[in-house]
Amino acid sequence: FGQVLKAIRENEPRAVSLGYRTDRYKLVAFVLSASLAGLAGGTKALVFQLASLTDVTWQMSGEVVLMTLLGGMGTLFGPVVGAGLVVTLESYLASTSLPVPVVIGCIFVVCVLVFRRGIVGELLARLPKRGH
Repeated sequence: FGQVLKAIRENEPRAVSLGYRTDRYKLVAFVLSASLAGLAGGTKALVFQLASLTDVTWQMSGEVVLMTLLGGMGTLFGPVVGAGLVVTLESYLASTSLPVPVVIGCIFVVCVLVFRRGIVGELLARLPKRGH
């Protein structure tokens, strides 16, 4: 399933010519994504016994994209590392007089310029490949 999604991302007409029904694969990917997001939101509401309006703003979606880009797209642990970094920075900067969005934005720009594949992506690219 993952390889077909990669093929669709790289060259959808080629995936169609190979006989894959790309519309169905994309639909399943969106359904899985929405299901996991709904499960995460529901679990958060159960754990904190609260569902605030700050969770449905467009800034929250941007923060999730920021976390994914910082950690590394296309990696399993990249978004987790990015989320940890952003949440840690936000909680640390909240106790200072620095403007939190400006500092996080500057760090994001630096990370995008220095770590093109994200933090985990760059680490994986620099590790020596194991031969089989």
